[in-house]
Amino acid sequence: MKRLLACTAALLFTTLITACSPEVGSEAWCNGLQEKPKGDWTANEATDYAKHCVFK
Repeated sequence: MKRLLACTAALLFTTLITACSPEVGSEAWCNGLQEKPKGDWTANEATDYAKHCVFK
């Protein structure tokens, strides 16, 4: 029973965390990344930004 409760709580937590993030390439994601200092971007973020926000 405890294991089922722990798994359910972990699944709910993961769902809530991912549901709060805008989808990569969306207008909200592009705007959010523009506000973030460029030195804090990851390589993947920079690549996705160029692909989805600059070269649409």
